[in-house]
Parts: sequence; structure tokens; C-alpha cells
Amino acid sequence: MRGTTLLAAVMTSCGTCSTLAHPGHDEVNADAGVPIALVVIDEAEFANRVSITIDEHTAYRWITSNGIPDHEPGKFPNRGNPNTISEQKYVYRVTIDPQIAEKTTSVYGQPFGVALNGVPFDPGTAEVWSRNGRVQRPGGPHEGENVWNYDALSGQINLGIDASNAHVQPSGAYHYHGIPVGLVEKLTKGVQKPTMLLVGYAADGFPIYSELAYDKADDAQSKLRKMKPSFRLKEGERPGGEDAPGGKYDGTYVQDFEFVSGLGDLDECNGRTGVTPEYPDGTYYYVLTDSYPFVPRMFKGTPDKSFERRRGERPPQRREDGPPRDR
Repeated sequence: MRGTTLLAAVMTSCGTCSTLAHPGHDEVNADAGVPIALVVIDEAEFANRVSITIDEHTAYRWITSNGIPDHEPGKFPNRGNPNTISEQKYVYRVTIDPQIAEKTTSVYGQPFGVALNGVPFDPGTAEVWSRNGRVQRPGGPHEGENVWNYDALSGQINLGIDASNAHVQPSGAYHYHGIPVGLVEKLTKGVQKPTMLLVGYAADGFPIYSELAYDKADDAQSKLRKMKPSFRLKEGERPGGEDAPGGKYDGTYVQDFEFVSGLGDLDECNGRTGVTPEYPDGTYYYVLTDSYPFVPRMFKGTPDKSFERRRGERPPQRREDGPPRDR
């Protein structure tokens, strides 16, 4: 009988954190045809706990975790973030056979995906610019979003982001807004040369890689280089008045950026199709970048409902002409 398979579970301890092993590039589940990710579970109190399993019968990858990073986080609370990290109860599932959807879907309102250490990638912020409580809701690629959403990594505001591009929600949930530097350092410890690094899975099941990928998407023998997104700052000034903040497009808001097809290596979802160490026959995959959008803001496939906001979590909050606070 086919059942649930634990890919790997190894215990290590480094004080209050755990070590996540590097995914085995050559290890593949023969039945499911998907790469096996190695997982470490540390039983120390308030330490990283994560389990990644594949249910071969239903063809889902299940990721459960307590949301505690397996690397040293920043100091929280801090001046820009008043929240304290606490354990969560995450249960995510993603298909092991993701498909490109007929149209893209906005990430707004839910995490984009989850890292191999069980920490969510959650690029959005709850606060939006408003004046007198008035908030626009336009169409376009961010349909359903409030117009002027603050961007956490803009450098224009202080949201208490740590060295791993992460901070904490009021619920105590530690989450990444960009490249998870601490996780990348752990996964590449002892690796002597640059590597295309799997760091997690998106809610639609497609893999997430750090910033390096093959120069030629379909050639694993080509050199690795940093992928360039295809977004740029808009030119000129934002509209002003009662419904917009005015001022120069400087990256403070998500809507300060525009996608230009072909400007970089990646599409509007910050992804591309090609071969990877884990998927030698090719797959669509997402890339985390060191410039906007940092973490993708749109799904190429269909996100699983397990990533939807849980009842009781805070909805987006309007803020009157002041520095924003993250969820």
C-alpha cells in the first residue's frame, strides 16, 4: 500500500537552532518523480522543527513546521518592529505536479510559499497609504490590492528587517521578505563553488531558488549567474491629491514599480522555465532576487488553499500618512 513517506529526519543541535541539511540533488523519489529534500528536526525547546513529506497516494508534498528559523534571527522586538518571535503551527501542502495556469494570480493576501526550514515567504505588508481613510482599489496586475502598498525592502521605511530579510508579525510569525540569507548560508556551508540553490516551494507547487541560475535556461553546463528581474521604477511623479501620496516614484510603494517584458531574465512572476539540479528534465521555477520584487508577487500556477490566511489573522490596515507597520 502506498502511504506517506518521510523524506529524511536527522537530529542535530546547535544551542537554540537546528541545521537544515542541503537537499540531495541526486536523490529522487522513484514513484513520485520528484526530488527528495533532507530535513532536520531539532528537539531543543524553541528550536526549528520542520517536516517535509510526500504523500504518494494524493501526490502532495506536505510541509509542517513551527515557523522558528534554523539560523540566528535578528533581535526582536526592535525599533522598527515591536513583535516577538513565537512558535506557529503551520501545515502547508503543495502539489508535486504543478501546472502553469491560464492566467497569473496575485500573491496579495497570503504567503507566497515556504522555505525548506518551514519559514514562510510573505512579501506583502498590511499597511497601505491613505488620506482621510480613502483607499483606491484599481484593476491591473494587482487587482484587489489597495493601491499604495508599502514595500518592506524599499529602504525608504523602517520595518525592523533583519540580516535575513525577515521580521515578525504581531502573531509572532517570523517570515521572509527577500532572500533568506541565514538559510542560504546554512545550505551552502562547506560548498566550495556557487550552486543553483533550492530554498523552498511556492504555494502552487513550483520550486523556489535563490538568486543564481544557469545562464542558458536549458543548459546545466552553462555558467551560473545572478538572475535579473524585469521590473523597474516608473518615471516621474506619483499622482497626488486625496487618493494618492504624490512624490517621486522611489520604491516606497509596490505600485512604484512596473514590469517590462524582456528587461531582465525573469517574467512577471519572477520566474522562468529551465533545467535545475533537482529537475534535470526542466520545470518552471521562481527566483528570489536582490531587487524588486525580491520575492515573487504573482503565481504562475494555482496556489493551494492551505496558504490562505487563517481566520482571525489581521486584515490589511490603513495608515494615515505615517510609517507603516507590517502584519
